[in-house]
Amino acid sequence: MKKVSILDLFLTFMKIGAFSFGGGYAMLPILSKELVEKKGWTDDKELTDYYAIGQCTPGVIAVNVSTFIGNKLRGFFGGIIATLGMVFIPTVLLLVIAIFLTRFADNPYVKDALSGISACVCVLIVNAVIKMWKNSVVDFATFCLFLVSLGLCLATWFLPFSLSPVILVLGGAIAGIIIKKAKSGDKKK
Repeated sequence: MKKVSILDLFLTFMKIGAFSFGGGYAMLPILSKELVEKKGWTDDKELTDYYAIGQCTPGVIAVNVSTFIGNKLRGFFGGIIATLGMVFIPTVLLLVIAIFLTRFADNPYVKDALSGISACVCVLIVNAVIKMWKNSVVDFATFCLFLVSLGLCLATWFLPFSLSPVILVLGGAIAGIIIKKAKSGDKKK
């Protein structure tokens, strides 16, 4: 892969950040289309891995992913530039919205628009789940891990405490290592 320019890195993530409605999971289809299909800077498997790591690190998932991709392509400085690109437009929009929100918060058109955006974001999240499923649940062991994780998440609806996503991700990492070691041990016999 040829070296990516700093300007291209910034502008690509600025473009992605401009459409960052719905948070990290809703961003997966946009990131995949731009970074995997158009730019070829990563593949779906690596992007899913970055999402998993981004989930358990502090900060916004999509911003964390931009940092990882920028670092991969241009090192530490690339990570900073990609992050700045990702947050530039949302920061400007947030400032503008904060200035005018109190004036328009009760406007029925604004309420209706936000309601429509929320419905569309649900679809983007479902799309992200399907994409992540295809790249993550690849055999019986990962399917079982998925079921256990899902069961733990659903169980917290009925328990007086919630389960941190960090615990799930770390548990998944440990289970992945154990499963991989067990599989490689079976092949040696």
